[in-house]
Amino acid sequence: MPQHIGIVACSAEGAALCYRTLCVEGAQLLGPHAHPEVTLHTHSLAQYMDCIYRGDWPGVGELMLSSARKLAKTGADFLICPDNTIHQALAGIEARSPLPWLHIAEVVAAHAVARGFKRLGLTGTRWLVDSEVYSDKLAGKGLELVLPSAQERDAMNRIIMDELVCGQFKPEAIACFQRVFERMKDAGCDAVVLGCTEIPLIMNDSNSPLPTLDSTRLLARAALNRAVRGAPAPA
Repeated sequence: MPQHIGIVACSAEGAALCYRTLCVEGAQLLGPHAHPEVTLHTHSLAQYMDCIYRGDWPGVGELMLSSARKLAKTGADFLICPDNTIHQALAGIEARSPLPWLHIAEVVAAHAVARGFKRLGLTGTRWLVDSEVYSDKLAGKGLELVLPSAQERDAMNRIIMDELVCGQFKPEAIACFQRVFERMKDAGCDAVVLGCTEIPLIMNDSNSPLPTLDSTRLLARAALNRAVRGAPAPA
């Protein structure tokens, strides 16, 4: 039997995309309409944002740990969190977690290496791009990282927090991300990390000037492969 996947969710749109990917792509491994058992738990996004706005990352970690404990009681075998930003709290609670986690940045880094990319642009909330969530994991794989400018961070953060997490997808938002990606391409990037789990809802390989690394779907695929085969997702 496949392992039971626990989703520690934060924002609705990213978590929903991750859940849909698990269910739809599970059939590729298990047969028509089949997927591993999945349980999702989330505290209110407002609780997370209250901690984040105050810079209380231990508080963020405690919310994640609370979800982890609830998911362990449902029988989950391991955990994923389809939210890049709050991964910066994971290290603080992982030792106390009742279950192991797949780290979203580790999954993305492994995929980038498998595809032969060398220099990656990073997009996401301002908290994510200001953190070391990706820089540490990418550096460990010998990958270079290009960050958005302060102005680009502010623009992307506004779109993510005011529009994408609320299910609003506007042409102006796509154009903004395309400009950022183009600038990263000019800076020598050969791919760009969609480092907010909502960004794949508006950006993909078909409208991006750079190949995209979809953190949401890559995490879901890694979880599927672990649940079914006990191994990382194939490149």
